[in-house]
Amino acid sequence: MLTIGLAMLQGARREHIHALQRAAALLEVEIEIRELRKSTDTTGLDGLILPGGESTAMKIASRSEDLYSGLWKEIEDSEIPVLGTCAGAILLSQQGLVTAPIERNGFGRQRESFQSQIQIDIDEEKIFPGVFIRAPRFSKGSPHAIAWLDDEVVGILEGKCMALTFHPELTDNLCFHRWLLNEAML
Repeated sequence: MLTIGLAMLQGARREHIHALQRAAALLEVEIEIRELRKSTDTTGLDGLILPGGESTAMKIASRSEDLYSGLWKEIEDSEIPVLGTCAGAILLSQQGLVTAPIERNGFGRQRESFQSQIQIDIDEEKIFPGVFIRAPRFSKGSPHAIAWLDDEVVGILEGKCMALTFHPELTDNLCFHRWLLNEAML
């Protein structure tokens, strides 16, 4: 059985849970989804999701239980695969787990949120329905790019850390959640 941690501070957490459950059923693998709220919840993970939300609010909320220090230590010590979406991508960049600089709300405020087909290079998938909600923006390209909106990088895979500026959990396409589970099985 795989244990996948999900930081429970903000964002589309329930949608990630449903996507993980559906991806696990497709892959015929048993999973336990551990809801992470404090640093002591982070040991023994096989994979991790850092969901979207408001990155500053997420950091402030985590201080009371010091969740992120436990997460960063677990990632460093065990080299588990990590999927960071939207604000989760910001946190991965700020922590240096992906080296591409990123800016908050890079595509604009809430009213500038949008959906668009993006090109991806993961698994057999080539087109993905990107959902961008107050999305961050990578301020430079990256040799580790795996997703593009036209010519702009919107997804990076560096080592076992995947940073996406969009929300795959809000679509029916499970390729990114399948990636996480496949990597966790290695």
